[in-house]
Amino acid sequence: MTHKFDGFPPGKPRVIALPAAFITELLPLIDDLAELKVMLYFFWAIQQREGRFRYLSRTDFTSSGSFMAGMVAAVPSQPAEETLNVALERACRRGVLLCAEVMLENGAEQLYFINAEPGRIAVEQIRKGLWQPGDAGKPVEILPERPNIYQLYEANIGPLTPMIAESLKDAEREYPPQWLPEAIRIAVESNARSWRFIQAVLDRWKREGKQNEVASEHAERDGRRYISGKYADFIEH
Repeated sequence: MTHKFDGFPPGKPRVIALPAAFITELLPLIDDLAELKVMLYFFWAIQQREGRFRYLSRTDFTSSGSFMAGMVAAVPSQPAEETLNVALERACRRGVLLCAEVMLENGAEQLYFINAEPGRIAVEQIRKGLWQPGDAGKPVEILPERPNIYQLYEANIGPLTPMIAESLKDAEREYPPQWLPEAIRIAVESNARSWRFIQAVLDRWKREGKQNEVASEHAERDGRRYISGKYADFIEH
């Protein structure tokens, strides 16, 4: 039995945006009704979200009664959740959606992103562990990507010479990833913008351990030794 659509309501209709490539390149490839419904629902639902890293969880699909009824209509012979699973897997294999799994208190949660630049960055951030639990409306908060250490140095310390670039590269290999940005922050707060100062902070942490604020204070004092005394005039700060 064919169910008749009653038409769009009067007034200006609400609209959603679809990339042109969805019609011109993707639509001719889709040969599964459930997969098409998943994609269209995703593009509608994701535009109700805010922020740069927008996603849907699997629960966002299953909690919509009208959407799950569409899964039943697509494949009446199997449970709606099984149809959804297959359709999501097909959309990911086709490269339209990206999936990342996170472990929350109540178990594993699958998050789905559009395969565009923000989605690819978000999946990479999750892979690196750069996310934290959110709230009920947004169960996972994805942390913004960090600028690379060369950009961070130029923005906060000064021009990047070949020698300093090589030193930064060596430091990235030698120290934990969070140490360099923090040492740069200490240099800025101490008004001691020099690589010598940053290196002294890092060396102190390596020798004595970076355990607490006291260690940072000691490291800052070590850095100060490089910008005072008879060699102070040779160091930019």
